[in-house]
Amino acid sequence: MRKIILICIIAVTVFACKSASTAATSNGAEPLSKKLDKSTQVAIKGNWVLTNVSYPGSEYIKVNSFDLADSKCFIGSTWSFISNNNKGSMALASSSCTDFSSPIVWSINSQGMFVLKILDAGIKAKKVRDGYLLKVGGLTENSFQLIDNVNVGGQVKDVVYQFERAN
Repeated sequence: MRKIILICIIAVTVFACKSASTAATSNGAEPLSKKLDKSTQVAIKGNWVLTNVSYPGSEYIKVNSFDLADSKCFIGSTWSFISNNNKGSMALASSSCTDFSSPIVWSINSQGMFVLKILDAGIKAKKVRDGYLLKVGGLTENSFQLIDNVNVGGQVKDVVYQFERAN
């Protein structure tokens, strides 16, 4: 019974999330599979530090990441990913930015898209309608990338978040 409930929650998470440029809803655009990429989720589980944010081919743009803060404020942020329940946390602690921490719900669907919801305190994931879809890239035992697409002046540009496994 718990597995069925968990699968339902994950399915709702996948279909209720959107990125700035990609909606993950069942609106006929690009249907997303309900199956999860469990092997990639297990590879990402653990504690990570976001070590760099880059914009390949566009180094001079300013991005408000996840509708929270300037993308450079995420450098040094700590992230925890728990693969068996798709929960975790993230915390910003840059000296030049406002501190922020939040629980998260995440998964990786069968297309390799990282589905992320940032939760407010006391709010359950099923009540959060907005989220983000990012590509997973460069996955190794000690590093990986999340790649977002943003619209800059009518052109789609990549924002690459580089993660390194925390000690």
